[in-house]
Amino acid sequence: MAETTAAPIDRILQHIKYLSVDIGPRGSTTEGERKGAEYCQAEMQRAGLAPVTERFRSAKSIFLPHLIGSGLFLAAFILYPTGGRVTAFIAFLVSAISLASELLELGFIDNPFRWIIPKGTSQNVVGIIPAEAEHRQDLVLIGHIDTQRTPLVFSTPRWVEVYKNFTTVAFVLFSLQVVLYLGGWATGWGWIWPVSGVSAAGAALLALLCIQADLTPFTAGANDNASSVGMVLTLAEQLSQHPLKHTRVFSVCTGCEEVQHYGAIDFFKRHRAEMVRPRGLVFELLGCAGPAYLEKEGIIVPFHSDPELVRLVKEAGAQGSAKPPYPVSISGGNSEMADCVRFKVPAISIFGLKPDGEAPYWHQAGDTFDKMNPAVLRDTYQLVWQAIQCLDQEAG
Repeated sequence: MAETTAAPIDRILQHIKYLSVDIGPRGSTTEGERKGAEYCQAEMQRAGLAPVTERFRSAKSIFLPHLIGSGLFLAAFILYPTGGRVTAFIAFLVSAISLASELLELGFIDNPFRWIIPKGTSQNVVGIIPAEAEHRQDLVLIGHIDTQRTPLVFSTPRWVEVYKNFTTVAFVLFSLQVVLYLGGWATGWGWIWPVSGVSAAGAALLALLCIQADLTPFTAGANDNASSVGMVLTLAEQLSQHPLKHTRVFSVCTGCEEVQHYGAIDFFKRHRAEMVRPRGLVFELLGCAGPAYLEKEGIIVPFHSDPELVRLVKEAGAQGSAKPPYPVSISGGNSEMADCVRFKVPAISIFGLKPDGEAPYWHQAGDTFDKMNPAVLRDTYQLVWQAIQCLDQEAG
């Protein structure tokens, strides 16, 4: 089993600083994100890899599809009473299409909203480290380059909780509007339209929140997610010097995670067919809390970490980490672990939430380099390094 003499925290911090300070905000499809990818490309080359930059088209905003959806629900509300059952049926169709598109968008699936929203060019940076001996399995290391905006609903933990609850209520209200308008078309009952004003109010509030969000600046993204890119780049450097015996490693720095994971999806579409018994290690928010591993995530459809990787991470923590890892879960969101699972790659997220579930500086202006905790990064690196070694050893 290969070993390092010490956790190279200085290298991780160097990467985080360059991305979050020297480059700064790296919004999806922006010049900052492109510069971040160029840095990843150069660092992988310096480490002895032959990285490839893979470009793709992506949405520019995660909020715009939901603004369109809320606008369509409002339009259906306005249209419903204007022409009897004819406009009632049209309002039902508009609401149903909007609800279906929202569900598909939350599931990372192509939908009418994606056909009409503005797109930009983004990129993944992919470096491959061959196995030293017989190639028996693949390991995918993923951290995203881009950063999110800093909307009001992410400004404090309390606001985040309110937003999670509101989105659940909004989904129920929008579903109710579809059912009501179908019933109104079928029966002509007069009480349908005034009752649906509740869902229209929810749509108006969602629209205002989306507009406010898209007018805010991008975060510098030290914790989310330069810390994870730093981890991927440092692991790539170490593994190029100490290659695994039976495991080929894909080191992947993705673009456009913050707009529904366009980068990870593009990567797996390109490379999944060539993988041999793949496993995924996804990194999120590693600089302030942890080490922690994700057990479950999801917005509507839940995604679970692979039980064998959970076992392996626990064992790795018992063997080598300075601080044992603890389990966490998220609701109302997804990491790129969801993309691994959807492409049938067993995976786990190393996700730096606090034990109570709070995500430090998540989509906040305060997500800056001075918040990085070297002790947390050291413990997380040691956990990940030990887990990778255990994974390779079990393949032998």
